[in-house]
Amino acid sequence: DAFGGPHVIEVLTRVVAARCNVLVSGATSSGKTTLLNALAAQLPAHERVVTLEDTAELRLDAPHVLRLETRPGTTEGLPPVPMTALVRAALRLRPDRLVVGEVRGDEAIDLVQAFNTGHDGSMCTVHANSPTEALVRLESLVVQAGPSWPLHAVRQQVRRSIDVVVQVERSATGDRRVAQVVEVDPDDAAPLRPLASAERAVHVL
Repeated sequence: DAFGGPHVIEVLTRVVAARCNVLVSGATSSGKTTLLNALAAQLPAHERVVTLEDTAELRLDAPHVLRLETRPGTTEGLPPVPMTALVRAALRLRPDRLVVGEVRGDEAIDLVQAFNTGHDGSMCTVHANSPTEALVRLESLVVQAGPSWPLHAVRQQVRRSIDVVVQVERSATGDRRVAQVVEVDPDDAAPLRPLASAERAVHVL
């Protein structure tokens, strides 16, 4: 309830049940990880979920959760384990869903490809101030990781990999809420279709 009224909760519950790939977007301290925890708490108990994080913040109370964390290199000579390595390791574990704390580097290209090849119902967060900016941010990370990809191909891949963007925000008084829930249509000139906002439900899946 802290993030929205019954209409927002209903839409998000249906989004998870429909196995939509979800991108949670927001500024620093807007509540992205908190909302990701709440969404992941709705996952069916029998599903195999792999979480990938830089710092363990997700708290999934489910029987089939595998938790992977990045690791810096050590003075003893242990090599670093970056997020890109975690994504590739996670895919070998045959997860039903991936839950990624935050996408911010070269792992974006592997995630976009994974989201497009059968890992429906996965979730991740990105730092952005609007749903449109969230998609652009993901596009830029993919281009950074794969500079030889044509931009139009990257845009199409990103918009086919993400079904729903959930924008969260923090008010001046410190309250956190879901500002928008939008559906991504990769084949539409105006690809974002409102599903719900902080004020009202626009459409329920």
